Amino acid sequence: MKLTGIVVEYNPFHNGHKHHIQQALELTKPDGLIAVMSGNFVQRGEVAMIDKWQRVEMALQNGVDLVVELPYIYATQSASQFAYGAITTLKMCQIQHLVFGSESNDLTTLKEIANLTIKPDYLKEQMDDGSSYPKSISILQGSYGSNDILGICYLKELLGTNIQAHCIQRTNNYHDLDISQKIASASAIRHAVYHQEEVKHTTDQPFKHPIFMDSFYSHLRLLLLTLPKEYLQSIFLVQEGIEHHLYRQALLYNHYQDFIAHAITRRYTKARIQRTCLAILNQITKQQVQQLEPLNHIRVLGFNKKGQTILKHLKQLGIPICTRFKDIPKDYRDLEFKTTLTYASILPKEIQEDLIQKEIGYIVIK
Repeated sequence: MKLTGIVVEYNPFHNGHKHHIQQALELTKPDGLIAVMSGNFVQRGEVAMIDKWQRVEMALQNGVDLVVELPYIYATQSASQFAYGAITTLKMCQIQHLVFGSESNDLTTLKEIANLTIKPDYLKEQMDDGSSYPKSISILQGSYGSNDILGICYLKELLGTNIQAHCIQRTNNYHDLDISQKIASASAIRHAVYHQEEVKHTTDQPFKHPIFMDSFYSHLRLLLLTLPKEYLQSIFLVQEGIEHHLYRQALLYNHYQDFIAHAITRRYTKARIQRTCLAILNQITKQQVQQLEPLNHIRVLGFNKKGQTILKHLKQLGIPICTRFKDIPKDYRDLEFKTTLTYASILPKEIQEDLIQKEIGYIVIK
């Protein structure tokens, strides 16, 4: 089968994502389109404003045939680890093509950078090679946007494979908050929904119970102020004394946005602060992460008739497909269940119960 893969968060699903899907189909003309999607927490260290099941519905309604999950531990890390998890999953899905959005839309240059011995998300630590210096500096100074940096990381993971990469022009800036156009950024839509502004011209996604990180801050703050420092040091991503820095900010600020704004320093970026706080909120320990086996399974979140055919094809090839929660390797399964409990905790009781039940026994079928 000729299969195309895309890496998505759909936080939330919007008209720009429709364009991405349409372009992926037109560029590669596949027998099936597979999306690997982040779950209830996403790469910038934030909560997904709409639960993953509603986002799977939107994907399948708009041209995706099979949606598989990017495990929590990869979905909430920096670009290199995010890309490793996403591309490893799509490799197991036997894709021949990858299509991703790009600010520069310059695949040749992105491939050149991907071949350098640098990690685009850790350039300050990685600039140790004179030949890589000019391009490293260009990324460090902001010449490349978030999608380009992710794209470079995807391309690094594709090195040595026969998978063909394609990039399409991103139609707006990742952080652009302009909501006036039909295609707006996910950041703009989240910002507008948060402030109860109209977004129907940008997305068909329903927003019945949107979730924002503010709702978790009272619990996060309590953890930061009351957990022993020794325990905080055992939490994944907590290093270099960041627990002391976060404690001081939590002591001073009652509101999440104020806490984040004052926690950011030259040493600690916003993304790093948010990802670390997410690990603390979910109490993901370094030991839990260290004992995870190499990623070697595909968790199915939803599919249509074409997707069902793809799954049969993959099973015939002996690919480990998890269509039941109990089929997921235990350590990964425990992380997904724990983080679902956190995600659901601030929702009305009936929705909490529904999400927990879906986590352990549900697949979207169209």
